[in-house]
Amino acid sequence: MIPSTPTIGVLALQGAFEVHARRLASLGANTALIRTPEQLAPLDALVLPGGESTTFLWHLERSGFYDILNAFVRTKPVFGTCAGCILLAKEVSNPAQKSFGVLDISVERNAYGRQNDSAILTSETILPGGPLEMVFIRAPRISRIGPGVESLANRETTGGIAASPVLIRQGNLLAATFHPELSEDTRVHQLFLDIVRSAT
Repeated sequence: MIPSTPTIGVLALQGAFEVHARRLASLGANTALIRTPEQLAPLDALVLPGGESTTFLWHLERSGFYDILNAFVRTKPVFGTCAGCILLAKEVSNPAQKSFGVLDISVERNAYGRQNDSAILTSETILPGGPLEMVFIRAPRISRIGPGVESLANRETTGGIAASPVLIRQGNLLAATFHPELSEDTRVHQLFLDIVRSAT
């Protein structure tokens, strides 16, 4: 049984990992920055932050981290943001690359353009509290979700690209194509903490 004050790790190889850790700590979790595979053992859950997914893979495979993390994401609650979402996805394109394949979604990397095409948008969500602010930085696009995946928020049609889910849940897995840690809105992190606390 997961304790009411769970220990949530944040993969600290690149990206805004410290911001995720501070946000979760402010909501009542114990947090740990994870840099080695041995540090995964005591965790109740893990955040895979944004960054560059191919760089993540290089670090993970170089250190022998990949196989241990691959087992972890299949048994514990995990929250992937941006690059973390890509790493969890079953199918990755633009271009194709290796992933853990635990989320039944298809993802297109850099679908909305490069760094200069980053944006802060507000969209409706099924989370209580009204529209959700979303910070997109070289964001991927979720082009398909499987029958067991729930869409919690969508990005509107932009520049000829059809509307697509941007916040999804599949059981104990949560993923966002945006960066909730860069917004003052705490609802996405609170949702993950709730998922962790209800996991068995």
